[in-house]
Amino acid sequence: MATFSSVTRPHVLSAIAEHDHRGQGAFLKLYGFTPTPGVTLTHEGRTYDATALLAVAHRYATGRAALPEEMTGGKVAVGALLAKRGFEVSGGRASTAGRSAPKAPRATRRAPEPERPTPVCPSCFMALPATGVCDSCG
Repeated sequence: MATFSSVTRPHVLSAIAEHDHRGQGAFLKLYGFTPTPGVTLTHEGRTYDATALLAVAHRYATGRAALPEEMTGGKVAVGALLAKRGFEVSGGRASTAGRSAPKAPRATRRAPEPERPTPVCPSCFMALPATGVCDSCG
């Protein structure tokens, strides 16, 4: 199971840049995600699938992208984590029977928390997990 404590704002920004470079369809397909109407992240006027972005940001933080089935925290956890990193996150609902669903309240944008430097392994320079012991080097 993936943990996201090492994902920082720069990691999410790197995932956004990769999304913009590849395009939404190729980005989602590459990492095994399908478009979801769930939580969305808005950055510089563009909207992104927040769950897929967080999974790819995990790759930038740890070297391994989180798999779709590992994103078990649900929409609330993804949105809360990204909002904590200073991003504008909102939930969306699909329209049913030709009627618009009531809009979910927009999450307020908060200033990002000051980021602590991510501890890295002195041998292989990968981000260390919460245990402080490198998964590769031991």
